[in-house]
Amino acid sequence: MFQKIKSMVKAVAIPLLAGVLSGFLTKDAMELFQSMTKPPFSPPGWLFPVVWSILYILMGISSFLIYRSNSENKEEALSLYLYQLLVNFLWPVFFFSFGWYFFSLLWLLLLWFLVVKMISVFYKISPVAALLNIPYLLWLTFAAYLNAGVWLLN
Repeated sequence: MFQKIKSMVKAVAIPLLAGVLSGFLTKDAMELFQSMTKPPFSPPGWLFPVVWSILYILMGISSFLIYRSNSENKEEALSLYLYQLLVNFLWPVFFFSFGWYFFSLLWLLLLWFLVVKMISVFYKISPVAALLNIPYLLWLTFAAYLNAGVWLLN
């Protein structure tokens, strides 16, 4: 039982640490972002770290479920998971640090498609693991709207 808990903590820590590192790399660009024109329905800045923390926890739990499965496809699923996590990690750097708003939108669309693929592969192994990523996909859809709005308005 202790080993199972330890594995789950590690699985949750991986995306959380990726998010913290990405946030650290982009922290200096936040003032500029706050002063930009944003599209309607843009949430307050404090909401982003809250939502992302929840999403990273859900991602970690879902990856743990895949890792603990006996599926012969779990390596492919976990590789796809890590690949989308890397793409996720780079998006804020492109958007906030470099100010590449249009490129960031295209990058976000790549991430969206990777997450759809990941959910599909996860579903074949663990429907629960797949469903845990639906809020992530919905948030990415909203993030694409926000990214497009910032690109068009600035």
